[in-house]
Amino acid sequence: MESSFKLQDLKQLCSLLIEDFSSKVIRIDGPMGAGKTTLIAALCKELGVNEPVSSPTFSLVNTYQASTGLIYHFDFYRLEHPDEALDFGLEEYLESGQLCFLEWAEKAAPHLPETYNHYTLDILDLQTRKLTSKNIL
Repeated sequence: MESSFKLQDLKQLCSLLIEDFSSKVIRIDGPMGAGKTTLIAALCKELGVNEPVSSPTFSLVNTYQASTGLIYHFDFYRLEHPDEALDFGLEEYLESGQLCFLEWAEKAAPHLPETYNHYTLDILDLQTRKLTSKNIL
């Protein structure tokens, strides 16, 4: 899957992405400012989250209640070593059966499951992004 989109297309893109999910672990990569948190917030809204969705940069994980269960949203940007992810129970979250969105997952790569959905966001211009699927199945 590869798709270019503008912010106003986000709701439609989220519907397509949710249909594409084959795993409960969703990795979204991209450079700073690409819109990873914006995309995850839109996905959460589409999944029935009513509370505000924000980047868990300082808390490392935020928990949201969706219509179908819990959603865990991780941001590993501040990790200095992959094993720091184990200190807050990453493996238990990933094995919980709940939906997990991962930002900056390369910083915790040794602890990721063998299979997950993997997407990359690229900046095309100020208003346009490209989303590419690199699913690890």
